[in-house]
Amino acid sequence: MTSTAHSPAELLHRLRARTSASPVTHVEQIPAREGRTAPWPSWASADVIAALTAQGIARPWEHQATAASLAAEGHHVVVATGTASGKSLAYQLPVLSRLHDDPRATALYLSPTKALAADQLRAVARFGLDGVRPATYDGDTSREEREWIRQNSRLVLTNPDMLHHGLLPGHSRWATFLRRLAYVVVDECHAYRGVFGSHVAHVLRRLRRLAARYGGSPTFVLASATSGDPADAASRLTGLPVRAVTTDASPRGATTFALWEPPLLPPEDPFEDTPPTRRSALSETADLLADAVAAGTRTLAFVRSRRGAEVVATMTRRALDEVVPGLGDRVAAYRAGYLKEDRRRIERALLSGELLALASTNALELGVDLVGLDAVLICGYPGTRASLWQQAGRAGRAGGEALAVLIARDDPLDTYLVHHPSALFGRPVETTVLDPSNPYVLGPQLCCAASEAPITATDLALFGGDAARAAVDGLTASGALRRRPSGWYWTHPGRPDVDLRGAGGAPVSVVEASTGRLLGTVDQTSSHVMLHTGAVYLHQGVTYLVDELDLEDAIALVHQEEPDWTTQARDVTDVSVLGVRSYVDAGPVGLFLGDVEVTSQVVSYQRRRIGSGEVIDTRPLDLPVRELRTVAVWFTVSPRALDAAGVEPPDVPGALHAAEHAAIGLLPLIATCDRWDIGGLSTANHVDTEAPTVFVYDGHPGGAGFAERAYATAAAWLSATREAIAACACEAGCPACVQSPKCGNGNNPLHKPGAVQVLGTVLAALRSAGHSGSA
Repeated sequence: MTSTAHSPAELLHRLRARTSASPVTHVEQIPAREGRTAPWPSWASADVIAALTAQGIARPWEHQATAASLAAEGHHVVVATGTASGKSLAYQLPVLSRLHDDPRATALYLSPTKALAADQLRAVARFGLDGVRPATYDGDTSREEREWIRQNSRLVLTNPDMLHHGLLPGHSRWATFLRRLAYVVVDECHAYRGVFGSHVAHVLRRLRRLAARYGGSPTFVLASATSGDPADAASRLTGLPVRAVTTDASPRGATTFALWEPPLLPPEDPFEDTPPTRRSALSETADLLADAVAAGTRTLAFVRSRRGAEVVATMTRRALDEVVPGLGDRVAAYRAGYLKEDRRRIERALLSGELLALASTNALELGVDLVGLDAVLICGYPGTRASLWQQAGRAGRAGGEALAVLIARDDPLDTYLVHHPSALFGRPVETTVLDPSNPYVLGPQLCCAASEAPITATDLALFGGDAARAAVDGLTASGALRRRPSGWYWTHPGRPDVDLRGAGGAPVSVVEASTGRLLGTVDQTSSHVMLHTGAVYLHQGVTYLVDELDLEDAIALVHQEEPDWTTQARDVTDVSVLGVRSYVDAGPVGLFLGDVEVTSQVVSYQRRRIGSGEVIDTRPLDLPVRELRTVAVWFTVSPRALDAAGVEPPDVPGALHAAEHAAIGLLPLIATCDRWDIGGLSTANHVDTEAPTVFVYDGHPGGAGFAERAYATAAAWLSATREAIAACACEAGCPACVQSPKCGNGNNPLHKPGAVQVLGTVLAALRSAGHSGSA
């Protein structure tokens, strides 16, 4: 089926016509841009240029030529330009020219996902260059293929996980490859943030150390989405000085970008005083996706969660089949956790045109080449402006006009953004946050390094200087390392068990009990919430109920069923202050950054009626307590100041709780985090602070940099939070302002007016104290 002839404006008009109320709060017209080319560099291989020309590339864009020449001269470089700006050519040109001209040279390509590496392999293979022998080396590669790749491939495409688990521990077998390593390409490097990014930073340092051990000194070429400070982020990631190329010279088709707020639903009982609720973003996205498919528009819908992607795909298929039987077969879901065979089949069907639309998680956000898409629907703000523009850029990749629509969820951040378009458009994207000095990352990574080769005193500078010295001393005292004159040695027979993605153990396998069929996997951290006994679990549009969660064997047994209810886990949380790193004394208000210990336990779950959300019952669970040492930002307010602000003592718990929820919801506005990366706690009298307190903490061991960012920009963060609550039209609080979808207490108690008064008091005190932290 060919793509639609509808222009973005026509398609948007068609979508708007489906409702009498106007759901569009803002339309941003992003004009087309002419491209600027440059001559082929004189150093580039003639055969490589011929291969690129044969692919229809007459001349490189200016940013491609600039970045490629910097890399060819031996400078470490990051090219940070928009989606579909041709970043691949910026590293392909120097890498392939070097491999062509020097038959002994090798190169390593790293990407965050297997799909992106496979996409790059297809691109390089199309060039038909003799002697390069590109190959993917990942968890799907057979043992026989791995041996051939080690001995023959000169361009190995892999991911940080495989580099960490496979290549570096077996470095002696890769000695020739490492000695001849000329380039390391780090694609989509903005994806390496938080704890994952901090781990990857040390994996790259371990790679540099082992390459130097064999005589190699590679040049790093990084590709990134636009970010706040790409040179600094790339330097922290690699530990090297990096030059940035940020001026995008590629052509771009015009984009129509609409902000869409689902309409308010009529009250179920007009005589009851209940808070207004909006139609769910999932339902709205499904309807828009169905309308787009019916119009013949090739569309990709990004949905925040795996479950959400399944729901949108199922609802869209159902709606289409009611109009044209069989049309629903042109729509599918795509997410992590699918088996490799399923993912590849879906990718092929989309590229061939067999599928007209996908509902996907951010698994398709990165640079896999999806040609011919006309529109992108973004169901809920993806957490950062960088991700928003990556997702929006998936439409119009062939240079034609495109439509992007952000459909707001009923939560504080989404509501704020659709009514404050200036927070999205015309603003730089966020700085990538990662912290290689995090002791919960640094210690395990030093153990990995020592297991590969003894750590010398010279190596400590590579891994962070004073922080590495302190970590090595602690590891030596605990017996993990042993010091000898030649360095620090790993003391155990096996390799350290270190998970780069901070998932907290092996993923939990979801198995159909009656057949033994493996449906997919869920990370350990999410398993207590998603796979507890009695939970509703969705997979490829089919609903299952969890019969049993066995954490020891990491398996959840499920059976297929279609209940008329959903499930929501409830937990209890406590926070203990371990130490204060920094604080602002603002009289009746204190603002703190420090180390905390969080204990949490999922204790029950609610069954809620589909549609109405009515609570059917609450059922107890017996799951283990989880402990987390991390970093938090918190503020205290004296009871006298709360009283002066008009917050009555009985309303204090609800006021603080509402302020906590909204603050968590708005933090992604100023930090590269997701709402689910952070947690919070509020209390009218905390045992450690001896005052009314609101905590917001990183949901990763040792912290991920988000709390530090919140502390540094507290005024901007809390001002946006207060404004979002005050501007909401509801009376008592709703999901668009102070209710949270992840609240373990069922959003009780909440006091919306009190939250505005609390935040106003905090902001006034911080201003008086001269603390003007801004984004």
